[in-house]
Amino acid sequence: MDNLLSIVTFTPAIAALILAIFLRGADEMANRNARWVALFATLLTFLISLFVLFGFEPTEEGFQFLEDREWMPGLQYKVGVDGISVMLVALAAFLMPLVIGASWGVEHRVKEFMISLLLFETFVLGALMALDLVLFFVFLEAAIVPVFLIVGIWGGAGRQATGFKALVANGLGAAVLLVAIVVMVSEAGTTDIPQLLNHVFDASDIRIAGLEVVGGLQSLLVLGLVAGFAVKLPLWPFHGWMPGIQAQAPVAGAVMLRTLMSVLAGYGVLRLAMPMFPLGAEAVAPLIYAVSGFAALFGALAAIGQDDLRRRIAYLSIAQMALVVMAVFAANQQGLDGAVFLLLSHGLVVAGLLLVAGALFDRTETTALDAFGGVSVRMPVLAAMFLLFTWGVVGIPGTGGFVALLLAITGVFQTSPIAALAACASLVMVAAAGLVMFRRVMLGDLIKESLKSLDDLSPRERLTLAPLAAAILALGLYPGFVTERIGPATGRLAANHAADLAAAEAARAAPLQSAGLSLPGPVTR
Repeated sequence: MDNLLSIVTFTPAIAALILAIFLRGADEMANRNARWVALFATLLTFLISLFVLFGFEPTEEGFQFLEDREWMPGLQYKVGVDGISVMLVALAAFLMPLVIGASWGVEHRVKEFMISLLLFETFVLGALMALDLVLFFVFLEAAIVPVFLIVGIWGGAGRQATGFKALVANGLGAAVLLVAIVVMVSEAGTTDIPQLLNHVFDASDIRIAGLEVVGGLQSLLVLGLVAGFAVKLPLWPFHGWMPGIQAQAPVAGAVMLRTLMSVLAGYGVLRLAMPMFPLGAEAVAPLIYAVSGFAALFGALAAIGQDDLRRRIAYLSIAQMALVVMAVFAANQQGLDGAVFLLLSHGLVVAGLLLVAGALFDRTETTALDAFGGVSVRMPVLAAMFLLFTWGVVGIPGTGGFVALLLAITGVFQTSPIAALAACASLVMVAAAGLVMFRRVMLGDLIKESLKSLDDLSPRERLTLAPLAAAILALGLYPGFVTERIGPATGRLAANHAADLAAAEAARAAPLQSAGLSLPGPVTR
């Protein structure tokens, strides 16, 4: 079908436009109509995304379902998917109906709330499919606007201060990304992502302020892109804005921030930073390993010290996203497979944990860990869901998290055993933080009087959480569904990376060989 990707991308935006133009009033009937229109639009988007997913041919090289037309003078509207992006598109389309369902209880300015969610979905899908650098940047930065609106209007008491802090941090990250993009376009003369992937950027060593930069422009661009995306991941030391806004955001905003925005940022590192600048990525890999390894340890250790459920989940997420960056810069088949798999697993398990936290908050108006204990006595179904999601983030066998972490750490170990050791140490602390979190909320004696009247999950809440639980188990029990689709794309990335490094090594050796000299043996990270 022609224009299938555009149909997927803009179906939510069309629904948002319908709500904005035709829905009037703020009575209960108008609110109900807004909810149902949003739910129908997101379900339709997910259904259409399945046609993309199952119509995708993994063995074909390049991007598929291509659409290419002039967007404005000098800029192209070009979209397409490969094995990596097609799975992340399916993830985004799968999560958004569940976010709508979890937001069913919103009563204030419901139409505007649903419009924000629908526009967010369009921006996320557009960024994942964009094959033009400017188009990608526009969609990426536009996606953060609905999140800030949701936090600023429907968030907690401290939403203005935390929202301003987050806005400043993301604005600085966007500025860094924009500078990197301008340099890339100036160097390559195009905004076309497939052409940029084939362009050979200058990697000659340069000196800046008396310091020699190995890999030259490539290294600087890698660092600029990673720094820009690190704000949205977020990655230490750019994480300071996130835990506060996570605690203030309504459940929909929390899920949007910690799942799909993080997935977008991780995808940006995978799509742009590593494959476009192989020599620069190789040169800065030890620095990336050091920073992301520390970030993983920091996130896990900080999670242990959190006494708020949502903040603990946020730091667990930070630790996992650091592992994504490590796996990307391993630049081998296992590492890249693990990075994509971890993005998928992270999106599912963190969404599940945040929806559990939202269900508890709706009943108790708090997410302080000390306010709970023994909740499983009153809410056994929620306890079962909570346990499964905790297993997913910890990486228990049978869940998607286990497959993702196994692949990611295996890939990292092949290039840096020390970085893999740091990753394993962070996983031990993640397990401690996650399991203790579950114990403090769900196990023990039901002592607090305020908890003795809790009701278990409603039918709507079960319909929201059950698909997440099923998807987490499906990824763990049948990972081949994912690896069969992403494997050819990640394999080509890894092979191209190795070929580029070999070509550079051969070019560097040629003058010496002609003079009868030789290079020292290969250097390993």
